[in-house]
Amino acid sequence: MLKRAMLTEDDVALRLDAAARRAPVAIDDRPVNGFPPGERIAGVGPLIPAAVLVPIIAHPDPTVLLTLRGRHLKAHAGQVSFPGGRIEATDAHPEAAALREAAEEIGLAAGAARIVGRLGEHITGTGYSVTPVVALLRPPLVLRPDPGEVDEVFELPLADVLDPAAQSFEERVILGRARRFWVVRHERHLIWGATAAMLVALGRALRDDAA
Repeated sequence: MLKRAMLTEDDVALRLDAAARRAPVAIDDRPVNGFPPGERIAGVGPLIPAAVLVPIIAHPDPTVLLTLRGRHLKAHAGQVSFPGGRIEATDAHPEAAALREAAEEIGLAAGAARIVGRLGEHITGTGYSVTPVVALLRPPLVLRPDPGEVDEVFELPLADVLDPAAQSFEERVILGRARRFWVVRHERHLIWGATAAMLVALGRALRDDAA
C-alpha cells in the first residue's frame, strides 16, 4: 500500500497515469445497466455530461477536499460532494469545467490546482455522466465557499481513501427501493453514493496493489 510518507506530487501523477493505461473502470449507477452513453432509459433522457474536481491537498499527511452541499438546495441537499457540475458549451474539456465549478463553489483561485489525471467515468442514477478530474493543491489555501451552494468545506485524510477497511459497500431501502452504494468512513459526515464510489476508485488507482 502507498505510505503517506512516500507520497509526492509526482507519485500521484505517475500512479494515475498507470491507472489510466489500465483503462479505469467506469461505474454505472443507473437502475438498468448496459446502455451506451447517450441512450435513453426508463424515463431518463440522454446522459448529461458533468465533471467534478477531486482535489488532493499536499499536506505532509495528504488529504482530499470535500464539500457539504447546502441543505436548502433542490438536488442532493446536505450531501457530501466534490466541487463540480454540468459541462457547459463554453468549457473546452472536463478539466476546464471542473476548475470553473471549483472557482464558483469554493473560490479556488485560478492556477491553484495542478491537474494530474482522471478517474473512470461515473454514470449516476439521475442521468449524469461524470468525469472525475484529479488535481493537486498546495497549502496554504485561501477558499471562499459560496454560501448559496456550500455549507462547509472539509478534508478527509488520504490515508482513509487508501484503506479498504475505511470503506464499505452497503444496501439500504431508500424511498421504497433497495439501493446498494459505497460508504467511506468520516467522523462527522456520511460520505456515500457517487462521491464515495469516486473515493474508492481514487484509492484503488493510488494503491500499489491496484489491479
